[in-house]
Amino acid sequence: MQCANLAAIAAIRRFNRFHTRWVGALGGSLHGSGFALTEGRVLYELAQRDDWLASELARELGLDPAYLSRILQRFAASGWLARERSREDGRALRLRLTDKGREAFQPLDAASRDQAAAIVTRLSPAEQARLIAALDQSEALLSGTRSAPGRSLIRQHRPGEIGWVISAHGRLYAEEYGWDAGFEALVAEIAAKFLREYKPERERCFIAELDGAPVGSAFVVEETVDVAKLRLVLVERHARGLGLGKGLVREAIGFARAAGYGRMVLWTNDILHAARAIYVAEGFRLVAEERHHSFGQDLVGQNWELVL
Repeated sequence: MQCANLAAIAAIRRFNRFHTRWVGALGGSLHGSGFALTEGRVLYELAQRDDWLASELARELGLDPAYLSRILQRFAASGWLARERSREDGRALRLRLTDKGREAFQPLDAASRDQAAAIVTRLSPAEQARLIAALDQSEALLSGTRSAPGRSLIRQHRPGEIGWVISAHGRLYAEEYGWDAGFEALVAEIAAKFLREYKPERERCFIAELDGAPVGSAFVVEETVDVAKLRLVLVERHARGLGLGKGLVREAIGFARAAGYGRMVLWTNDILHAARAIYVAEGFRLVAEERHHSFGQDLVGQNWELVL
């Protein structure tokens, strides 16, 4: 088993331990409600729908039907659950919480909501957005399904986000291509020069945002009076496939045209296939390439050009 797999397994197990402790499941009382974790989840699902079949509920929750049946019998004995004949199949019984059952559910629901609210209130709006995105991504990755695309936009950078650009480049290129700290140093130098010599009418940093958090970047910097340079184009892994890379490049090209540049140039490496596909689609042409050893890797650098 590869090291990356071992790390992922350890992370999942660590989160499972954290989560069961956080919800109070280890003590046998979910959120102090008196319900065991499974009982609380069954009660929650019954509160959301009035027409469950026991077989459907067992499949949805991945429960043994006999185990679920014992939980339902307990709920019925407590006066929380009613069973009604299905109109579609007279042999089947539809499950419905009674008013007494909904009263029993309310304290559990309130305790769960209050516990989540206690976490959210100590987080800044940006941290809340990161938490929402992280939970959505975790659910999608662990379940094998893709979550619905979030709210995205492309805008100018804000104070503090240039640091994010440096960090994201250093992290992603190390993870995906094995590039060493020399690349992060180069990005830091480019970013520092941009901030020191920033010309708002001639230069721009675009940030792609998803659900309130930065997930991508693209810079337009002045190379000469007539030539703009496209730099530091990046999109985080979880935000790819939403068209943000193409959107960033198009925003950069549009800004360069409006600023009066005649050409736009960029330098990249041939292993960055997705980025190169965007450049080709937007009309850039390859004008030169050269082998080099940088960032701890043997690479093929490429110069591209677009007439504006």
